[in-house]
Amino acid sequence: MADDKLMTMREAIARFVNDGDTIYLAGLSHLVPFAAAHEIIRQRKRDLVFCRPTPDIVLEQMLSVGIIRKVEFCWAGNPGIGNLRVFRRVVEKGEPFPVEIEEYTMFGFTARLLAGAMNLPFLPVRTNIGSDLPAKNPKIKTIQDPYSGETLSVVPALRPDVAILHVQRADRAGNAQIWGITSDHRDAAFAAKRVIVCAEEIVDEAVIRADPNRTIVPDFLVSAVVHEPMGCHPSYAQGYYDRDNAWYQEWDRLSADQAAVDAYIAEWIDGVPDRAAYLAKLDEATKAKLRVAPAWSGQVSYGVYR
Repeated sequence: MADDKLMTMREAIARFVNDGDTIYLAGLSHLVPFAAAHEIIRQRKRDLVFCRPTPDIVLEQMLSVGIIRKVEFCWAGNPGIGNLRVFRRVVEKGEPFPVEIEEYTMFGFTARLLAGAMNLPFLPVRTNIGSDLPAKNPKIKTIQDPYSGETLSVVPALRPDVAILHVQRADRAGNAQIWGITSDHRDAAFAAKRVIVCAEEIVDEAVIRADPNRTIVPDFLVSAVVHEPMGCHPSYAQGYYDRDNAWYQEWDRLSADQAAVDAYIAEWIDGVPDRAAYLAKLDEATKAKLRVAPAWSGQVSYGVYR
């Protein structure tokens, strides 16, 4: 099969994530690619530029092992819980490892990704002028509108070396479908030089063709496809499993102590060979609690045309 890009997570990260890369991990609370981030940690890729509009726990885990050189972002927090304690230690004290940061507004950051997806050098936005951000980030500049003469703020395009997307289902060629919150997946795929798709299910091409409007990423953008059930835990995948809120609360407690974070990484990331082993360690009561009952959407007819 010429278009068969299915491989293990270990192989996908080894082949398509390089030391020094700018990496983009898509997903806003929904479909956060934890399994891929854990494999990057296990392989100790180095000197990475981490891009994500809302860096959360995956960032803290990667910062804790010193593989991130720079963070480009717009908001950082433990979603629904509170601060990112590791990120705060890193930024304020350079502990356990120093990191450079580059900050934008939420709209400014997503405009950067959109510019990259459209192969434009920058995009104008209205969210920076009057704020303190331009003084902190020299990459935020101004231009004069050639039509009205108005001064506008602009942000540079974001073109990651590799984007990692977790999706609900994909075929072996990489045609990927998402439902629920679709967020930044499409723009990340079009902006990046390489794309790794991680999917809850690998389905036949006929399944994709039967529901074309849900195809967010077309196969020609995709470098690798990984079958990774429950690959977003403790995040969630709409229709497959719920968010593990107790885990996020536990991380808030645990991350107050860097030694406890290091112990967690040693046991739950470095201490397991892959996602299957991680899930085998997760207790059955938690997995049962996170299961969701089916709630099928309606169907439409695309018609048969001759």
